[in-house]
Amino acid sequence: MNASEILKIVDAIHRDKRIDKEIVFTGVEAAIATAARKQYGESAEIEITIDRQTGEVNGTRDGVPVSPKEIGERIGAQSAKQVIIQKIKEAERDAMFEEQRSQVGQIIVGVIHKIEGPRRGKDADDLFREGGAIVITLSNNAEAILPRSERIPGEMFNVGDRMRGVVTDVKKSGSKVRVVLSRIRPAFVQRLFEQEIPEIQDAVIEIKGIAREPGYRTKIAVYSSDQRIDCVGACIGMRGSRIKNVTDELNNERIDVVPWHQDLQTYIPNALRPAEVEEVILCAMLGRAVVLVKQDQRSLAIGRKGQNVRLASKLVGWDVEIMTREELEADLEKAVEGYGLIEGISPDLADRLVGEGFLSFDDLSIIEPNDLMAMGDLTEEAANAIIERAERAAEEEEQIKAVKQDTPEEEEG
Repeated sequence: MNASEILKIVDAIHRDKRIDKEIVFTGVEAAIATAARKQYGESAEIEITIDRQTGEVNGTRDGVPVSPKEIGERIGAQSAKQVIIQKIKEAERDAMFEEQRSQVGQIIVGVIHKIEGPRRGKDADDLFREGGAIVITLSNNAEAILPRSERIPGEMFNVGDRMRGVVTDVKKSGSKVRVVLSRIRPAFVQRLFEQEIPEIQDAVIEIKGIAREPGYRTKIAVYSSDQRIDCVGACIGMRGSRIKNVTDELNNERIDVVPWHQDLQTYIPNALRPAEVEEVILCAMLGRAVVLVKQDQRSLAIGRKGQNVRLASKLVGWDVEIMTREELEADLEKAVEGYGLIEGISPDLADRLVGEGFLSFDDLSIIEPNDLMAMGDLTEEAANAIIERAERAAEEEEQIKAVKQDTPEEEEG
């Protein structure tokens, strides 16, 4: 290869493969050096440089300059070509890797190429081992993978379907770049809302939090600094026209859009919609919110299999517990009575503990000794002793509960 041929090769690769010229030059230098070692011996220290303007090749062998003519004569053209092709493939892969890595957290679209069955053996790729992984071809010929574990439960796809997913990872796999997608992450819902709701794109409405159980239900909290804008109404649209595109993409997953508020006394009832809340009692030490509802709202607040309260807890970042006022009063009475049985807890301390939301031995077993010392004017030794007794009492309660669960009804009594 002469200088002009090298420049032509570099320029062609730069235009066809969209690889930076400097990367191509570096790859060609490395390729020529590799080919040279095969001629001079692997122990030889070879350094090759290519003039970026003229394409002239210069090099040294063990520190001694080697003329361009000698390099050309000693290195077989076919050998150099093979190594250059390999280096260019690596450079192309690395360039695509950097391009795709910038897409992490964003939604990309592709066409389903195939749906893989499970693979066996120690060399099986973890992305395919479980089976059902979907291989997607992207517009730039990169390959994307949607693992079965990242699919929304119940959704079905066929080869040739267009698919959207949020990029969670980008990996190098041999000469290829593999983009890993997800359709179950909260980020996927967020990006869909950003695409569908102009006010979110324009930063007039802000997404403050998302809690999701893929395929079933999502709660999303939104906020607008402009009080003239109904942030919930803007996200739902006239007769649900805006949110419909999102729910269709999510396989008809239910979506609750609720207004975010910095005051938990307001935010927690919003998060529990559509249930109506009577009162919220915040227990800061435990990070727990006791929510009082009427009896006819209790099952609605909890939701099917506890889903509504579970998602609300994730959304607000507090452990939300649903109770009627009668249930709370019964728990308070039971807690005060139980604490009275623990040596070292005075009636006054029992009242203070209950007032802070500690309603069981299990709650008391995780209190910080310093907090207990401050509440009861106790020594560290006395506080630790109380906590140990609470732990034992909690374990005894758990054992009794387990025995009752294991005992058949006909044997009881």
